[in-house]
Amino acid sequence: MSRATSAAPQVVLLHPQDNVLISVMTLAADTQFTFAGREYRLAQAVPLGHKIARTDMPAGTRIFRYGAPIGSLYSAVKAGDWVHMHNLKSDYLASHTRKGRAQEGSGE
Repeated sequence: MSRATSAAPQVVLLHPQDNVLISVMTLAADTQFTFAGREYRLAQAVPLGHKIARTDMPAGTRIFRYGAPIGSLYSAVKAGDWVHMHNLKSDYLASHTRKGRAQEGSGE
């Protein structure tokens, strides 16, 4: 069962060069919305303030937010996919993940 599309803005585009939209509220999986004439359906829930892919993008694509690169994709994403630490790495700073912390705690 899909969720109804709301007339209220659910996402914003911070800069015309950005290849991600930003959620303005927590959005449930299967939420549908239209932005700039394109229909999106979320495959997974997206928390408030998180990134959503504007288009299909292959692994290695640089992600732009505020018109500036913030990282690169580990894996391909489809339009409407959540873009976060599970598929995005910083090109500038070391990233810490829960998996990395779990390995530190196990003595490995």
